[in-house]
Amino acid sequence: MNKDIVKQTKNAFDFVQKLYFEISYLIKEIEGILQEEEEKFIIIKPSGYSVTTPTSIGLETKNVEKWLSKNFTVFFISEMKTKIASNNVTETVLENNPRIIVVHLNLIDNSIKEPQIFYGYIEKIESKKEKNKKFENLNTVFYNWRKIFINKPSINYEDTNCCFIGKFEVKNLFNIKNAEDIRVEIINPLLNLYRSD
Repeated sequence: MNKDIVKQTKNAFDFVQKLYFEISYLIKEIEGILQEEEEKFIIIKPSGYSVTTPTSIGLETKNVEKWLSKNFTVFFISEMKTKIASNNVTETVLENNPRIIVVHLNLIDNSIKEPQIFYGYIEKIESKKEKNKKFENLNTVFYNWRKIFINKPSINYEDTNCCFIGKFEVKNLFNIKNAEDIRVEIINPLLNLYRSD
């Protein structure tokens, strides 16, 4: 009995680790394709080459649920619309009214039947706090992804820190099986949204 539990625990963690690797490959594939576009998109890097995800190490019951990341957000911007600092982080100034691509992956939630990928853009980003003049200071607002992606296809978000508008689409994540699917099912519709208006 004890050996079965040990094996099941190892298998569960191996599966989650493999899933995380697959997500990282998907994000890097999206990044590679977007870099080839005329806008030369790059990942916005608030604190390095990473995703935005709500996690916790707290022992309170509500925080234990956040030990394992269930959703991830990555932001892209035209290389010409941001500055790369010496420590390889980006500085995307809000006064330049950047249009930012958002890719959000939701692996599990009570409101969905299977993992989903949200993609679109945000713009007209306004900070309500004087100290937050760069988008990199506001990216954690996407911890509230449910409120942001509530009215498909429109984004009209406001909280005590910032406000922005945008558009998005949603696809079932596991319908994306290869690089061709990424281009046809995500990149092409994403760029059509981004380049509209």
